[in-house]
Amino acid sequence: MPTILGQNQYGKAENRVVKITRDGATHHIKDLNVSVALSGDMEEVHYSGSNANVLPTDTTKNTVYAFAKEYGIESAEQFGIHLARHFVTSQEPIQQARIRIEEYAWERIEASDANSQFIGSDEVKHSFVRKGQETRVTQITYDGEKWEVVSGLKDLVVMNSTNSEFWGYVKDKYTTLQEAYDRILATQVSGRWRFNWTDDEQRMPNWEKSYEQTKKHMLQAFAETYSLSLQQTLYQMGSRIINNRSEIDEVRFSLPNKHHFLVDLEPFGLKNDNEVYFAADRPYGLIEATILRDGCEPKIPVDLTNL
Repeated sequence: MPTILGQNQYGKAENRVVKITRDGATHHIKDLNVSVALSGDMEEVHYSGSNANVLPTDTTKNTVYAFAKEYGIESAEQFGIHLARHFVTSQEPIQQARIRIEEYAWERIEASDANSQFIGSDEVKHSFVRKGQETRVTQITYDGEKWEVVSGLKDLVVMNSTNSEFWGYVKDKYTTLQEAYDRILATQVSGRWRFNWTDDEQRMPNWEKSYEQTKKHMLQAFAETYSLSLQQTLYQMGSRIINNRSEIDEVRFSLPNKHHFLVDLEPFGLKNDNEVYFAADRPYGLIEATILRDGCEPKIPVDLTNL
């Protein structure tokens, strides 16, 4: 039976690059995990094994490190844009480049006062501790004409210890869950948002400011929504982002419900007044949805955020 080649891509995955910018005694860190995927005129390498159109994956790895020196790393998005543009414009067989980046954040360690017998706090500007809140992510796709930038985060764990209920749901013969009128609502956020910047003629967003503001609005919506369902909270988080960030047209969330169950303390003669919980890690409810600016079409793949 005859066969034909379908979608294909190749590149070097998970290139770990750490860039130190030394501003005198003050140092700055950008810590990235960069994956490159290239596609285009690659039929012959699959059909006959000819590498005539193949840029070695080792070369893509070297390019990542060279660009960290040549261009620096202003933001994950900007770095990915430099890489994608280079691969598409420098190699004729390459028609599309997709750059996926994870960014790991660091913050400065606060040193002791300046009277320390070792080094004073006014001198320590080179020591950092890895932030553990979340991993920042971005995906840049370029075909020589149009850009698509989808950024976001994963592994951001949040909790409301009250102001959440869950009741009035469908019940059948297999339902054992009791209705809750005051429960813990906790989740581990995996979110992506798509920018409406698509070509070089448009004004490019301030990627760093956009990320910080988007995260702020998302967290404020989580905290301020009196939740009757995790779906309701998810929608409010996405709506708050789109209503406050004009550069974003689409948001997609994958929110696993990190269940907290009240522990039965009656066998010990104790009353559990919403104080002691068992935190279950699995199985868990998984709530996913896309929120769009009115008039926009969904483009974030539904499997980009799920677990």
